[in-house]
Amino acid sequence: MSTGVRHIVLAGGGTAGHVNPLLAVAAAIGRIDPQAKVSVIGTAVGLEHDLVPAAGYEIDTIEKVPFPRRPNLDALRFPGRWKRETAKVHDILTRRQADVVVGFGGYASAPVYAAAHRMGIPIAIHEQNARAGMANKLGARWADFIGTAYENTGLKSRNGAPIERVGLPLRPAIADLCTRFSADRVAVRDEAAATLGVDPTRPLVLVTGGSLGALSLNRAVSGAAADLLKHAQVIHLTGRGKIDEVRATVAEQAGASALSGLFDQATGGDYHVAEYLERIDLAFACAALVICRAGAGSVSELAALGLPAVYVPLPIGNGEQRFNAQPVVAAGGGLMVADRDCTPAWIREHVPTLLADPIKLRQFGEKAWNYGIRDAADIMARKVLELAK
Repeated sequence: MSTGVRHIVLAGGGTAGHVNPLLAVAAAIGRIDPQAKVSVIGTAVGLEHDLVPAAGYEIDTIEKVPFPRRPNLDALRFPGRWKRETAKVHDILTRRQADVVVGFGGYASAPVYAAAHRMGIPIAIHEQNARAGMANKLGARWADFIGTAYENTGLKSRNGAPIERVGLPLRPAIADLCTRFSADRVAVRDEAAATLGVDPTRPLVLVTGGSLGALSLNRAVSGAAADLLKHAQVIHLTGRGKIDEVRATVAEQAGASALSGLFDQATGGDYHVAEYLERIDLAFACAALVICRAGAGSVSELAALGLPAVYVPLPIGNGEQRFNAQPVVAAGGGLMVADRDCTPAWIREHVPTLLADPIKLRQFGEKAWNYGIRDAADIMARKVLELAK
């Protein structure tokens, strides 16, 4: 605008996978151009409704307008809802004096892309998944720049906009850990181990299925507890409501004395169980190997950190998660096993052998680090600010 101040509107949300990259880019914009005005368009029901204000940004909310997938009552209502919400977005972009909009996918993005296109406002897109969602496929038709975490996401530009693999904009705790890893991994590990109450001198396996946990991972790993403990410590994040079964299985397999909590400096067992760990960066700092699902955020963060992993894609839909892990695995940064094959027997056969081969683990980690990208937030921020000139 005439003041020289750049007004940037970010759009997206619903899940942490959309909100975290959005907030990372917002923070990078503020670092590069402290005078820039940044606001967010999201919904009142997604995580963005709480996380965006908590991060210090203003949010304008619209209603969710999911694309109809079959002929039903929602499909009949869709045109009216779409018209209403895009009109609301038009008013928001006008009031915010938007110089550029940046979409991260999710329900809130599609009406923003459509309104911005009609208003002649430049559009940037970030796609975090290996297979793009419907909102970003729509926005890509009008985009001026498309940044992706993966190659070959299926996005196609109709106006010749560049499509560039920029990586995943990392949340602050992970970005900070990457920086500290670059300086001295051993010192970072020792400090984190002291905080968590684990032994910094023994290999550590981190098991996580996300905040809700993964029943198949829980059963496979806990069922092989005795064999794992011969080679390593374990931090097992079970997900909410799933800890009791894991505790019982570990006690049956390796004895109750094997169990311990986290942040416990007292002498205890080497199988540390918790439902959830807010400071997951501490566990990453200590991990020699991670066993996890293959969500786009998890895969990108582990690659950026250079952590070897066993990826067990969530077996739903068309198995989209396997596409997230495949490029890292192909680059030599880890292993992938189908959910149906991830059993206690598979864990016993493969994981102890891997833990007993520190050279192989180090090679996995180095190749993951080489594939990972650690400055995606700054790259996206600079592209956005260029469009806002």
